Amino acid sequence: MKSKTINIKQITPSEVLPIRHKVMWPNMPITYVSLKNDDEARHFGLFLNGEITSIISLFIENNEAQFRKFATLIEFQGFGYGSILLKHIISLVQKENLKKLWCNARVEKSKFYERFNLKTTNKKFVKDGIDYVIMETYF
Repeated sequence: MKSKTINIKQITPSEVLPIRHKVMWPNMPITYVSLKNDDEARHFGLFLNGEITSIISLFIENNEAQFRKFATLIEFQGFGYGSILLKHIISLVQKENLKKLWCNARVEKSKFYERFNLKTTNKKFVKDGIDYVIMETYF
């Protein structure tokens, strides 16, 4: 069996858009997955044998970090690549001595985030027919 090389690196907003679009909102125009403050965020990609498979965007403000638009290409889901990328982000946030990490999680994905010590809050909302809950952890 061929060995897999996994590499995580910071990438540009234009590199995250195609994966956001394909995984999260394929039936919408690509501009739908662009965030107005993408240029202020740090974007990361997990590369498997040189191919980008997972992405996440990190927005830092007031000693807190919010991760957004966390996605793994469908054909690479279920192999732990998203978990590796999220662990990398958690380590980065801790290393930078930020006090809080949070996200707007799709309710159906909240069990996944609980494995990373993120706790559900009582803040919930619906966007485009999808139920979300704010999840957070403190360091």
